[in-house]
This record gives sequence, C-alpha cells and structure tokens, in this order.
Amino acid sequence: MRRGSSGNIMIRRSYPHQSFVIRCAIASRILLLVLILLWRNLVSSYDTSSPLNPECLSSNSESRQEWNVLLPRLGSAVEDSVVWDGVYFVRIAQCGYEYEQSYAFLPLLPVLMSILSRTIFAPLVPLIGFRAVLSLAGYAVNNVAFVFAAVYLYRLSVLILDNTQVALTASVLFCFNPASIFYSSIYTESLYSLSSLGGLYHLISGATNISVLWFALSACARSNGVLNAGYFCIQTMHRVYDVVFLQKRTCSAVQVIVLGVLRCFCTFAPFIAFQTYGYFNLCLGLPLDEVRPWCKAKIPLLYNYIQGRYWGVGFLTYFQFKQLPNFLLASPILSLSLCSIIHYMRSQPRMFFSLGFLSPDGQTRARHASDSSTISSYKTQDKVGASHRKKHMTEEDNDHSASVEINEALDKGRRISAFVVPCTLHMAFMAATAFFVMHVQVATRFLSSSPPLYWFASSKMLAGKKWGKLVQGYCIAYILLGSLLFSNFYPFT
Repeated sequence: MRRGSSGNIMIRRSYPHQSFVIRCAIASRILLLVLILLWRNLVSSYDTSSPLNPECLSSNSESRQEWNVLLPRLGSAVEDSVVWDGVYFVRIAQCGYEYEQSYAFLPLLPVLMSILSRTIFAPLVPLIGFRAVLSLAGYAVNNVAFVFAAVYLYRLSVLILDNTQVALTASVLFCFNPASIFYSSIYTESLYSLSSLGGLYHLISGATNISVLWFALSACARSNGVLNAGYFCIQTMHRVYDVVFLQKRTCSAVQVIVLGVLRCFCTFAPFIAFQTYGYFNLCLGLPLDEVRPWCKAKIPLLYNYIQGRYWGVGFLTYFQFKQLPNFLLASPILSLSLCSIIHYMRSQPRMFFSLGFLSPDGQTRARHASDSSTISSYKTQDKVGASHRKKHMTEEDNDHSASVEINEALDKGRRISAFVVPCTLHMAFMAATAFFVMHVQVATRFLSSSPPLYWFASSKMLAGKKWGKLVQGYCIAYILLGSLLFSNFYPFT
C-alpha cells in the first residue's frame, strides 16, 4: 500500500489466481464460438435479412461493393453471423449515424470497429470484404474486452472481499454467466463491463483519476454508464464528512465538493456530447414543420425519445399479459438480484442504510477514520482502518491483539466491505429500471456486469451444494439456450 501523486492511498495486493481467470475467460469464449458454429449448422436462421447491405446515404461514408473479394463465401458467412443489434453497430461503423433510431446505439463500439478495420484488419478487406472485416473487428474487440473485464472483476473482488476463493469463484461465474452469448457478439456488454469494472477497480485501488477515464468510457459505450457517477457522489459525501467532522478543515470541503462535481461531470460528458451531436445533426437547419417533436422540448434528450418511439420503452408499458413469457425469462436474474440485495442489507444493516457512515457496531466513522484520504472513505473503515487499528492495539496490548485477530478470523466471510454498499445500490437501481421501465427480458444481460450478483452467488455456492447446483444449472441452461436462439436470430433477451 502506497500513496499516489494525488494523495490517495494506492492499495497493492497479490492476485494468485489471475492466470487461471484469464484461462477460464478464454476457454469460455472458445466454448461460445463452438456452440454458435454448432447451432448455426444444425438450425436454420429465423431471419435472413442481415446480409442486406444497401449503399450508405452519405457520399462521405465508406460504402464499398464487395464484388471482387477473393473469399466471398467466407465473407458472406461472417456477415450472416451478425444478428439483432449487431446489424446496427456494423451499419454505423460503415456509414455513420444515418437514421434517427440509430442514435440509440452509442459510438464507442462502432468507432473501435471502424478503426480496427482500417488498420490491423485492413489486409483482410480484399479477401472477405469491408463489411465482413467490420464484423470481425467487432467480434475481436468484444472478446478481448471480455477477458480483461474478467481480470478486473477478479482483482476488484480480491480487494473488496478479502477472500481469494470467493473472488475466484465469482470470476469464474462471470466467465460463464447466463448472458455469455452477448459478450461474444457485436453488443456493448463486453466494453461496458470492462470500463465499469475497470473504473471500480481503480477507484477502490486509489487511482481515482484513472477511474474517471474508465467511467467516462462506460458512458460512451452504454447510456447506463452515467450511473457510475454515483460512486463519485458517495465518495464525495464521505470525504466531505472526513474533512469537516474528523479533520476539522471546513474550508477544504469546498475543494472536495468541486472535485466530486468535476468527476461526475466527466462521467456524464460523453453521453451529453453524443446527445448534442444528435441534436445538431437532426434538429438544426430544418424547417419548423419538419422538426422532430423531441427537438422542441425544453431538454431535447434524443435517447429517451428514441427508446419510447421505436422500442416502446416506458414506465410499466411492458406490463401486459402477452409479455408474461419474457417476465419468466428474466425471473432468474431478477430473483438472484433481489436475493443479493436482501443478503447485503441483512448482513450489516447499519452500514448499508447509512451508506457506510456507520460501522457494523453502530459507531460513527470517527472511530474508524485512521486515514481519511484513501480513495473510498467507505473502504477505510474495514480494510485500511482495520489494519491500522490492529497495529495500534498491538503496541498497547499484545494479548488483546491476539484475541482481536481470532475474532476477526472467525468473523471473516460474514463481514462485508463498505464498498459493497454502493455496488449493491447501483445494481438495485438497474434491476428496478429493468423490471419497471425496460423490456424486462433484457435484464439478463443488463445486470450481468453487476459484481454483487457474483459475490453473493459464489459465497452461497461455497457454503452449500444446493445453491451451487442451482446457479450452475441456471448458467448452463442460459448459455445453451442463448447460443441456440440468439445466434439464429430467434428472440432471447
């Protein structure tokens, strides 16, 4: 543990199972590839429109006809594998944002696909065609991002849980999670998970400025990336408490608040910039009778309008009897989320409902703030603070220190890190949004990047065989079902 240039404590830990996590992540992607190829050959695709590739509307966009490629059948096979939202991402990477509804898809993935297709994968264009190369670039980006996301989850879990076995099990569960098919497809799940988990890891490690960059990327990948600003909000609350009530430096609170606001703004900035880009492209310079309704709103938010207009997203709009199968499809992930939330609420209710301001014994943080400058003041009280308390008690009373170590060893696994609190609140908000507002079946992939799901499931799996069989059966069933339905253009989630 060392102090970084910004004054935060940089937490350093060893990660003994990191290479195993990497192997599991790679193995899971190979398994998904094998399953996709198997189902594609055994089952006829429901929709055959994905290979259609009309000319780009803009003359400035890259629209290449693929008549003279050397391996047209291979290129066609790659293009045929692009399904559902992947069709939009490939089209955006090739032609830019042509239609209003395409602005529902944020630019990080298409930009990376476009860059790779014109650089590293450019030699493949004469062989299989430009659109097929764009598709390969999308697959490469997401599968590589997934491996790094698994590593970040493992590192984050080791830091927060202080239990390498639970951290390892959680990471392996992530590698074979129920939404695995989306992490190997041209979707944003991999990039969002990488940027969100990377941001969390660097935040808990003390590299706050790096975490800002990662969270900003998450908001450039998916709209719900803006929710990661909530971590900075809670961090700022704790730091303000530290400087005002513990360090008695009231004037410094202004600086802490300004820094917190700036970090939140940086997280929001990519999403706001993209909405502004859409406004300039679709609203300005048009006659009043041609201006879209959302352009005239006080806050012209394009994303919300598109979700409601083209996808029917809205509060309780999905609560229809005909959607009952989709609610059943989402019920396992929603049930697991609910169990996780209840578990962490009941484990240490004082800490949970006080947002980490109270310790499990009900004492305020004054008793635990041995170093309030650490990145997450809410982590100080049971990780950094605990090590300092143990040191001071050793100097005063060796016998009492020994008893403390015994009690802490007995209690290990039942205590939760205070940092679990904001992670769980983040997951709770997303679960409520998926249930009440979104197409509920999307919950399976929407929640698949939430660390508390895997922490809770792994702890239960290690505690009893019944839970282990349930979780394993759920993951296996959805991997098989997802790879069968999704890859053949049948509805899944």
